Amino acid sequence: MDATIANERLRKRFAKWDVDGSGSLERADFEKEAMQIARSFGKDPEGPEARELRDAFVGMFTQLAEQAGIPADGSLSEEQFVKAGGKLVAEGAEASFNRVLGPVVRGIVGMCDKNDDGQINGQEWVAWMDAVGVDQSHAAEAFRKVDTNNNGELSLDELLDAVRAFHYGELDVELLG
Repeated sequence: MDATIANERLRKRFAKWDVDGSGSLERADFEKEAMQIARSFGKDPEGPEARELRDAFVGMFTQLAEQAGIPADGSLSEEQFVKAGGKLVAEGAEASFNRVLGPVVRGIVGMCDKNDDGQINGQEWVAWMDAVGVDQSHAAEAFRKVDTNNNGELSLDELLDAVRAFHYGELDVELLG
């Protein structure tokens, strides 16, 4: 794992989510990100899929806040976010990473899996990348790199592995908008 790349990616994620430029992240910022993704998929922000994703993002904030030693209604500075997030991408922290990010990945899969097969195909992947703000011109190349078994479909495990590898600095594809 490359800690420098991991920290850089965590800082980029912090900047993306700190839409008001306050220099801190609150639970509401995580909820807003979930609702933005849901709207990008054309989902009703009060519908079950959007609620599931919002709950996953709130769970992520709660875990990061706990890791940073702040209350669940508090705010995370960039340094607290990077430090808490860094613990999730530390060597040997795969189980913690999966526990925190798994529900988010599962929620996004639920929104873009149009044929309900539990897998993400290339077309669904493009929708995912668009929803999280990644330039679609990079989507096909990213899909090939993430599809580790080369079957043209991405399983939840492949997706979670890709998100983890991206944050570990082991996968050089753009997964952040």
